[in-house]
Amino acid sequence: MPKKWRAISKKMELTIINQQEKVNFGYNMERILKEAVQVTLAEHGNDSIQVEVSALLVDDQEISSLNRDYRDIDSATDVLSFPQYEKIEQIMHESEASPHPILLGDIVISLETCVRQAEEYGHSAERELGFLVVHGMLHLLGYDHLDDEEKIKMRSKEEQVLTKMGLGR
Repeated sequence: MPKKWRAISKKMELTIINQQEKVNFGYNMERILKEAVQVTLAEHGNDSIQVEVSALLVDDQEISSLNRDYRDIDSATDVLSFPQYEKIEQIMHESEASPHPILLGDIVISLETCVRQAEEYGHSAERELGFLVVHGMLHLLGYDHLDDEEKIKMRSKEEQVLTKMGLGR
């Protein structure tokens, strides 16, 4: 049975659904997830708008299915993002026109891969989770890493947020 949490503040509604049972998702991971969303918004200069984000925590089998269905890649990955908008300008325009929170989109994270990558990279699962959430959030805000210039810009933003959270390298 999936476990569901809702974090609501004046500027953010975050729904977390833990749909996997292989990795213990405790309070510290929940705190990291919430903080990563909030700090990403604040560091990006968009903490003035009301947003809604959902985070789905799955295992490798589930993320592999999603990766195959949505990206035609038949393997597990660490994070998938499903943004509602392509560009930050669209989000800002929508927020001006609506008194309701703007649905930025969904982030799907394989906690199995998160823990495995943390071990491979020699850092904590919390740091890896923070990275994956920030990475996913930046995709929801219109960032991508399809070319070298975009990749450098996105990596810089990721490290900026992680450092602010105390999870920098």
